[in-house]
Amino acid sequence: MNDQAQMLRDLVQKRELARSAGRKTRIITVTSGKGGVGKSNFTLNFALALQAKGLKVLVFDADIGLANIDVLMGVTPKYNLYHLLKKEKTIWEIIHTGYNGLEFIGGGSGFNDLLDLKEEELNYFVEQVSQLNGHCDVILFDTGAGLSKETLKFILAAEETIVVTTPEPTSITDAYAIIKMVNNLQSGINFRLIINRVTEPKEGKQTADKITLVAKKFLQMDIPTMGFVSDDNHISKAVKRQIPFTVAYPHSPASRNLQEIADQYVQGRPVENAGAASGVKGFLSKMMRLMK
Repeated sequence: MNDQAQMLRDLVQKRELARSAGRKTRIITVTSGKGGVGKSNFTLNFALALQAKGLKVLVFDADIGLANIDVLMGVTPKYNLYHLLKKEKTIWEIIHTGYNGLEFIGGGSGFNDLLDLKEEELNYFVEQVSQLNGHCDVILFDTGAGLSKETLKFILAAEETIVVTTPEPTSITDAYAIIKMVNNLQSGINFRLIINRVTEPKEGKQTADKITLVAKKFLQMDIPTMGFVSDDNHISKAVKRQIPFTVAYPHSPASRNLQEIADQYVQGRPVENAGAASGVKGFLSKMMRLMK
């Protein structure tokens, strides 16, 4: 019986490897200039919306000390990045499954340790994470708010970065500040904007224009807007229920917004970030260079 179970697992793994062989995994960082703008909630529901369009997505919770992707789904991961860094578990053992089969990796305190790894531990980390190449179409790294040294490395190494902001003046200022600081360190980063908690489309466009026009004038950067997400009371209800709002209230205004954003993203062809290496292996290679 055990032999049959092992044969079945081997067969499933071989089929998955065959499917993954021709798949290119895109690395996307999601960040914000300040906390409390709904970044993690956007990341989770954007992942679910992309998955509903036929893409396989993995969410990597990289918010040091404030990891909450699992909280938003009411799931308590048994293992997280810390167990991988300590070589206690493999990459496959720390991947958990949430709503609608969405895969995610909990962060916990792991990313703090990532900067202080010994060479042997670092090699193990790279070897393990490299196995994700081709495992999915998209990996979304949900980073901490603000420009910490960890968040900066993810932004510089990823193929594109989504900046989540709201119409609040402080949120707009902080979103522009993080774009400006990163651009001062390295030009050519592929930024995109999400305007969250808008009362109407006009407010969303005005907010986006404040950032894009200033970035164009002073930084010579073109920053496209991916879309707007409504200030929808269904979101807070879903958070209290610990169910993603696109799952709990699929026909709510915010859920329709996410569907439109995912549609446009899948239909469009994202511009390649010339400053970032492609795929998981390229991403890791650049991350390692940045850590030296």
